Amino acid sequence: MKKSKEEILNLVQKKAFEYEKEYYGCSQCVLLAVQEVFGLEKEDVFKAATGFAGGICFKGSVCGALTGGIIAIGLKYGRDIQAFLQHDPEKTRCKTFGLARKLWEKFEETYGSCICQNIQKRIFGKSYDLWDPKQYEQFEKDGGHDPNGCPTVVKNAAKWVAELLLEKE
Repeated sequence: MKKSKEEILNLVQKKAFEYEKEYYGCSQCVLLAVQEVFGLEKEDVFKAATGFAGGICFKGSVCGALTGGIIAIGLKYGRDIQAFLQHDPEKTRCKTFGLARKLWEKFEETYGSCICQNIQKRIFGKSYDLWDPKQYEQFEKDGGHDPNGCPTVVKNAAKWVAELLLEKE
């Protein structure tokens, strides 16, 4: 039985939100939710997304939810090795760039930035050095993984990715 667009969006958001709330790792949470809902499960791709959490290795750079979403887009529509070695004759990478750019623009529109530390400031009023144990503890006390913290960013990212994938189908 085929799911409606609304059912797909609700499911991907719910999965992403719960994964971030329970297991952390924004990049993997977005990616896994999209992988499961769209039938794109690949363990090696999931593992490869590990280091993107917390703004790439907890450094506060590009948001992990965004990078996980871009990985999901690439998994569905990116160029394969054969196209790569043939200089991308169908311009697959440009099509993928277009979808990734739309996701980037949703982050900027919603959070004013695609940078993890800036998104933290938008949500919590300040940013955190997640490598510093005291600051990480404060991040958690301030609601880092509470419903209004990172799980909502992850939920939104997964929804936006799903919308883009559905729009393209």
